[in-house]
Amino acid sequence: MNEVSQPLRSSLTPVFVRELKLAGFRNYSSLRLDLDERHVVLTGENGSGKTNLMEAVSFLSPGRGLRRAAYEKVGLASGSGAWSVFAELEGAAGPVAIGTGLLESAAGVETQRRVRINGAPAKVSDELLEHSRIVWLTPAMDGLFTGPASERRKFLDRLVLAINPAHGRNVADFEKAMRMRNRLLSEDMPDPRWLDAVEVQMAEAATAIAAARSELVSLVSGMIIANHDPASPFPDALLSLEGVLEQGHGDLPASDQEAEYAARLRSARMMDKGAGRTLEGPHRSDLKVFHRPKNMAADLCSTGEQKALLVGIILAHARLTGSMNGFPPILLLDEIAAHLDSFRRAALFDMIDDLGCQAFMTGTDMQLFEAVGARGNFFTVDAGSVKRAA
Repeated sequence: MNEVSQPLRSSLTPVFVRELKLAGFRNYSSLRLDLDERHVVLTGENGSGKTNLMEAVSFLSPGRGLRRAAYEKVGLASGSGAWSVFAELEGAAGPVAIGTGLLESAAGVETQRRVRINGAPAKVSDELLEHSRIVWLTPAMDGLFTGPASERRKFLDRLVLAINPAHGRNVADFEKAMRMRNRLLSEDMPDPRWLDAVEVQMAEAATAIAAARSELVSLVSGMIIANHDPASPFPDALLSLEGVLEQGHGDLPASDQEAEYAARLRSARMMDKGAGRTLEGPHRSDLKVFHRPKNMAADLCSTGEQKALLVGIILAHARLTGSMNGFPPILLLDEIAAHLDSFRRAALFDMIDDLGCQAFMTGTDMQLFEAVGARGNFFTVDAGSVKRAA
């Protein structure tokens, strides 16, 4: 067996949520769950709050969580709008206490999410990546291959962030600089010196984004090939990038790529001014996926095949994350069993187990997770109440 295809559990530092406490979060006025390294299986009717629990765990990473919700929309509907998520983790650097949420003061509820690590305020939310990496798969992503390119970019950037913590800052810097450029171009007589400076900033961030995306696609593709199993229920995917910067990555030194893109931005000013936006850059790139055994574009595959491809990509990425970081990600798999037969479900649970990941999984029927067995903590969720199941 190829070395990278061996189970990773024994060689990785375990990372898992040991305790989770919520206050004023979604449909939970208060909640405490005591956990261990085993998977967490949440079952209950639709709308009971299973996904809300997963969303809470997703806030242990930078960003707006798996729903990408505005922070002020996350609080309990009947509450003030303030909310908190607190977790005790066995983290990559050892035990850690993480708290996050919106605070309420005399002036009202804040709109900026606060993060505290071991009781101390975090300067930036990126510090969360020092303790865990969290990756999710939700039903909203089932249309990833047929939906807009923007959703695939967001999906790709979340995968990159688990490998390259600086990627999120580069994306934010590029978008900020691009908004500034668009505002300058909307003026009657924009200062060309300001435009030059902003375009240099854009070029630096864009080149870093393209390099990180290209590296991630190459690494995930290599992981898929190295772990090829013709008997796997999750077919191999072929990944590629469409975008001027990504496709040109590696052909020129980074400094030359930056200069080339900055020059293209300068020459496109009149065209972009007319369009009211920047027409070329990493914000226009796209992730393309093919079903390797069938040599078919993912968007032409059946919904079942698309789901299997997506699961396969997530598993390959989880293996890559573990092998590169020395610790596995925490997986959030919402309604993961709904469209998988019993064979695929059992195979999925075994593969997650081999990766050493703690997985949070939801479903409407506990029987769908029978193959998890003693490897899981089972809970029944009912209208904001969570009880441990037998």
